[in-house]
Order: sequence, then structure tokens, then C-alpha cells
Amino acid sequence: MGIPLSQEKRVKIGFLRYLLLMVYDSLLLFGVLFFAAAIVFPLTHAEISPLYQIYLLMVSFLYFAWPWLHGGQTLPMKAWRIQLQSTDGKAVTWRQAALRFSMAIISWLALGIGFLWAIVDKEHGTWHDWVSGTRLVLLPK
Repeated sequence: MGIPLSQEKRVKIGFLRYLLLMVYDSLLLFGVLFFAAAIVFPLTHAEISPLYQIYLLMVSFLYFAWPWLHGGQTLPMKAWRIQLQSTDGKAVTWRQAALRFSMAIISWLALGIGFLWAIVDKEHGTWHDWVSGTRLVLLPK
């Protein structure tokens, strides 16, 4: 389980660390999606159907949501000592994970503005942080 930190002890992560975390997570997600696509490829006959796209979206969601709900860290987050925490101090819920994931997609569709928001926000929060009631924090060594 994650280390609950009080509001005063939370260390906000910098934007550069956040960008590097996204690159690392994206590389691992690509591998997971490659494997997931290979599993169903014989069934799809190389068709890119809406059902196939929904399947890959759900795999992507589970790649992030499962670790967020079970300790607050994907593998790259563990390597960088970053943890997803709920702003209310409770465990991250499925609802929060779904809101965070959905809003992150909207942030990308808005040309990354939702992510860049962390540069100007005094709390270094992104759109998906604010919508889901979560924050990424740097854990102590």
C-alpha cells in the first residue's frame, strides 16, 4: 500500500519529471498494447473495428488503473518514486481512476493543454488531477 502523506508533507513533482514519467509509461504501454493486439489479431482478421478499438482502450485503462488502485504506482512511477494519491487522503477509487484516465485523453486531444496546465498551476496540477481529485507526489528516499 502507498505511504499516505499529509497535505503539508506532499512534495509536488516537477514538469520535467512528469514528462519523463509519461515517456517511460508510454513505452511500457506500447508493449502491453502490442501483446494485447497480438492475442486478438487472429480473431480480427486485421480489421480495425470499433470493438477492437474499445478493447485496446480498456487494456490501456487497466494498465494504469490497476496499479493506481493497488499502491498508487505503475512500474515507471515506482522507479521514479512517484505515487498517485487522492487529495482527500483516502485510497484512489475506480471512479477517480476512470475520471483521471478519461480527462488525460481529453487533455491530449486539446493539444496537451491539460498537461501543460501543470506549468502555470501553483499546485502543479493537471486537468486530470483536478477532475479526479488526485495528485502525483514524490515519495521520500
